[in-house]
Amino acid sequence: MHFHRIRRKRAEVPIVPMIDILFILLVFFIVSTTFKKPREILHIELPTVREIPSDTVSDARSVIAVDATGNITLDTLAVPEGLLESYLAAYQKQNPGRKLELEADRKLPLERLLQVWDSLTKAGISIADVPARIKVKDSAAKD
Repeated sequence: MHFHRIRRKRAEVPIVPMIDILFILLVFFIVSTTFKKPREILHIELPTVREIPSDTVSDARSVIAVDATGNITLDTLAVPEGLLESYLAAYQKQNPGRKLELEADRKLPLERLLQVWDSLTKAGISIADVPARIKVKDSAAKD
């Protein structure tokens, strides 16, 4: 049996009238747009850091130096392993009001640095005063 199929017309979208409508909308939006007025710029003055001569800092502070192997010196005095707390307590009694500065090597393990901070706390020295002056030395530059 042979069935007769009815061919449907393919639906066409008229492109030219759509382009005309798009062009009219584009012109409308360009003409009716109000542009933003430029706002006044807020002038912000950022704080600057003044360089303090190193002579004044070194005169007012004592240095706790820790090298890459963990050896500690308090000013020029070598501190034996585990005795930093007692050395700091005695140093504070001899030099009341003298502030400390911590110099640490770049290769120093974090655990050792935390041990130094723990000794400072046990000796009654506020850590908030000491970490502000941490200097990181590069031991590779010396080699």
